[in-house]
Amino acid sequence: MTRLRIVHRCGDCGAEHAKWAGRCASCGAWNSLIEDVEAAPAVSGPGAAVGPAPASTPIVDVSPLEGRPRSTGLAEVDRVLSGGLVPGSVTLLGGEPGIGKSTLLLQLLAGSGAASLYVTAEESAQQVRLRAERLGALAPKLSLLAETSLPRIRAAIAAQQPELVIIDSIQAVSDPDLGSGPGSVTQVRGCAQQLVADAKQLGVTIILVGHVTKEGTLAGPRVLEHLVDTVLTFDGDRHHALRLLRASKHRFGTTHELGLFEMVEHGLAAVPDASQFFLADRRVGIPGSVVAATLDGHRPLLVEVQSLVALSSLGSPRRSAQGLDQGRLSLLLAVLDQRAGLLVAPCDVYASVVGGIRLHEPGGDLAVCVAVASALTGRSVGAEVAVCGEVGLAGELRQVSQTPRRLAEAARLGFRRVVVPSSAAVSVPGLEVIAVPTLSEALGALGVIDDSTAIAHRFHSANA
Repeated sequence: MTRLRIVHRCGDCGAEHAKWAGRCASCGAWNSLIEDVEAAPAVSGPGAAVGPAPASTPIVDVSPLEGRPRSTGLAEVDRVLSGGLVPGSVTLLGGEPGIGKSTLLLQLLAGSGAASLYVTAEESAQQVRLRAERLGALAPKLSLLAETSLPRIRAAIAAQQPELVIIDSIQAVSDPDLGSGPGSVTQVRGCAQQLVADAKQLGVTIILVGHVTKEGTLAGPRVLEHLVDTVLTFDGDRHHALRLLRASKHRFGTTHELGLFEMVEHGLAAVPDASQFFLADRRVGIPGSVVAATLDGHRPLLVEVQSLVALSSLGSPRRSAQGLDQGRLSLLLAVLDQRAGLLVAPCDVYASVVGGIRLHEPGGDLAVCVAVASALTGRSVGAEVAVCGEVGLAGELRQVSQTPRRLAEAARLGFRRVVVPSSAAVSVPGLEVIAVPTLSEALGALGVIDDSTAIAHRFHSANA
């Protein structure tokens, strides 16, 4: 008879605790312990039989061809996966509900042309069929299975021997032998372990779809991320058509690539020229607007940074950041006030990165400062000007990584001038590179300011 025991596991890291506590002693997360029931592990002595010893293979005899990626048929997915999916690998795909995960996977299955099995544990087969028909992804080699029982799913995989398997989603799959409810830490981890073992043994590529928490992280124990070979996140702003695919873990290549898609009427369309996409609706000659030469992973992007500055009627002026870190915006406003002589303290400041993308790297600091200064003084930046650089607390400009790639992208899109830190001066054909050491000199070179003292008192006179 199987003996059951009650355990408390952390929903974030999967650590086991003897009793409930308000905080996980392993990862420090609050209110993350969940009561679970599992079978007690069998105890075997040190001399217990383990069967015949497995045969090892010399490393020089291992064929490298079996580990080469196979194209998915979607160029942006292949970019993120360094060429495609590797046979026998397990990939975890996470994203918010309704962001387009199922749409992406159906288009991937149709594009790959491989014999595939789509296990839908949350929807009916009819619902998936209707979606595939709407997307034009009725692949003849695609089979559907509406099932939540792990033993039946494993039996179907072993019987059909598909090249690619989709499990949508892993939280809805359960194994009756594990003795806990579907979606629990024990179930998610146990089911994933068995599917990973099947993928390695049968050489089947498996993609697991995972839910995300309200904080945007993958739900379930962190040990799930350690079990799989690749962890992908698919996100985007619901109010924008842009969707971003990133890899936070990839055992077969880099994690610094970015895949871009646009949600259109008939599914997801690849965005091969991202910079052109972000600047398509840009209006030139407007104060408070500037183009930033940024970098997301290894991919250079030119995005528009906008700002609006207005006198505040509140005791504590507003600071609104969209696509930017709120704390970083406050820091840059303080630098503008103290190092460039621009009085922004009594003003409401709104800063935004246009297009639904976020600036995660410091290369956009100079663009934020230029946009705010331009909005404050009412002087626009030239239409063919781009900027890049990190701003320090002393008002100095610091170089950022891969500046030549950023400037080459700016030159490709027709920009003629670019402002960079003096330590990052490079030569790019067709581009005038203006290298300056400080933020004040950068604002002066762009014609945004010419007399800091007069500008600093601009709003003093308006309040009088």
